[in-house]
Amino acid sequence: MKAKPYHKRETVQSSYTRDPISEVIQEAVVKTQSSLVYNACYGALICPVGNYWKEYEEAIKHYSEEELKQEHPGKIRPEGYKHPTFKCPDMSPSPSIPTSVERVKAADIKVIAALGDSLTTAIAANASTFLGVPIEYRHVSFSIGGHGSYEDVITLANIVKLFNPDVLGPAPVWTLHNYPITVNDTGFNLAVTGHNTVNFSIQARDMINTFKTYPGLNFKEDWKLVTILIGMNDICDYCKDRKLFTADNFIHYLTQSLDMMMNEVPRLIVNVVQIFTMKPLREVSKPTLGCLLQKSFCSCLVLPDENSTELAELVELNLVFQRKLEELLNSERFFKEDFAVVLQPFVTHAQPPRLPNGKIDLSFFTPDCFHFTIKGHEELAKGLWNNMFQPPDAKEMIDTFSEPVTLICPSEKHPYIYTRPNALSSASSLHIIWSLMTLTILLTIWSNLH
Repeated sequence: MKAKPYHKRETVQSSYTRDPISEVIQEAVVKTQSSLVYNACYGALICPVGNYWKEYEEAIKHYSEEELKQEHPGKIRPEGYKHPTFKCPDMSPSPSIPTSVERVKAADIKVIAALGDSLTTAIAANASTFLGVPIEYRHVSFSIGGHGSYEDVITLANIVKLFNPDVLGPAPVWTLHNYPITVNDTGFNLAVTGHNTVNFSIQARDMINTFKTYPGLNFKEDWKLVTILIGMNDICDYCKDRKLFTADNFIHYLTQSLDMMMNEVPRLIVNVVQIFTMKPLREVSKPTLGCLLQKSFCSCLVLPDENSTELAELVELNLVFQRKLEELLNSERFFKEDFAVVLQPFVTHAQPPRLPNGKIDLSFFTPDCFHFTIKGHEELAKGLWNNMFQPPDAKEMIDTFSEPVTLICPSEKHPYIYTRPNALSSASSLHIIWSLMTLTILLTIWSNLH
């Protein structure tokens, strides 16, 4: 997509401690009827059932102007905040460019990208008011944010930058949902707020075309890392179209896009983040007026009564989505010499963060009570990084966001990103066990004969 950027890149480089909304943008957000609003379907034949912008527009009608502008300082990063430096014993690249997807170190990654929905565009991640909800804080997104350095904000891209400072693709700035953007604004954060899996092939094609044409990117030689988190909007929209948003369709459309990547993109590692267990989000909706927005964005989850059949059906659907995703990606379906898709399951059963008194810690959630603040994005980034360097049968799960994730270094024995799928790892283990048993039997026979 080519369009004139609607803002300058340097607007957020100095600080991200307050909403970067100019008076012009505030006016556009409040009115929302401006002819400048861009259709987020990007020319798709099928548009999302849920339209984020329209739902936001409808939701803010319930607020007074004073409420819309009310500050929530606990949801933004304090000015001057710095993380301690993160270093590992080995942060060097391989002596030569790896040819096998099983021998790629963090420093070998030359390109980083991300696809998905509003969790990847980081909607409202540093918003202190309801007016900040349409802002996509792509530059602090857990998988691709490139704001400052690791010390400023922990994202997967900023961790990779510690190993390879020249990596291409980290998102440089924030964008405004439904306004024209270019790759200069997004970096390779090509996620689209509001997308369902049915739209996902649009993002996959956009990424492939961008990789092929981006200056300085060696399409054939560079190792690329893309992180995908998609599917939760399907669950949020299930009650609106039960035939479209099935688990089988989720797998169908995701497989379609992964096939596209496998067939067209050399030297690519794909992280697929497991879908969250979503029912706990209902608890986040209770404490504040701002959570009216959550009822608009994920009504199929939030509106049903606690003991209703509708909620029970959605909870079961959530589990089926997770199970079918595991079945697809733990197989050898998407694994070859220079390509792998890896399921990163760290959030599968994660519970929302709580304060010592047992109440939900709202500092992790944006004013819409649905998306993560920077605080939440950083925990996601650390969990994702850790899973990348853990074997398929030993990937750590986040039990609760109340306990900060401790970042790990790649091990000395296996400094590579784990890419071999569980099915092949298990088969390899069985082969080794069988070989050892056979050798033992042969040695026993030989010993008895002599």
